[in-house]
Amino acid sequence: QVPIPPPLVRMLREHIAEFGTAEDGRLFSSERGNVIAASSYSRAWKQARHLALPPTQAASVLAARPYDLRHAGVSQWLNSGVPAPEVAARAGHSVEVLLKIYAKCIDGQEAEMNDRILRGLGED
Repeated sequence: QVPIPPPLVRMLREHIAEFGTAEDGRLFSSERGNVIAASSYSRAWKQARHLALPPTQAASVLAARPYDLRHAGVSQWLNSGVPAPEVAARAGHSVEVLLKIYAKCIDGQEAEMNDRILRGLGED
């Protein structure tokens, strides 16, 4: 099972309605229905970045690889306050690995965390 938010479910359903799936259920396949070669993904990714990003960002390392989106997603979940065990489960990590890799990505929550600690101590 892959937990995904409703907006992504809608996007996936629209994609499947328009393009269908490969015979084995994959969302993306070559024109002949085969597994897409890594080099094809790389070319498509580079083209998509240049279409989706302003020139200065397209020239940067921002989302340089498709994997970077996964990293950004996991970082966003942590920064949104999703508990680490849940993020780890969704990302397919152990909590130990998650925090080793992503702890530095948690940013801007010091005041909120201090408030939570005070509330936990019964302070207002």
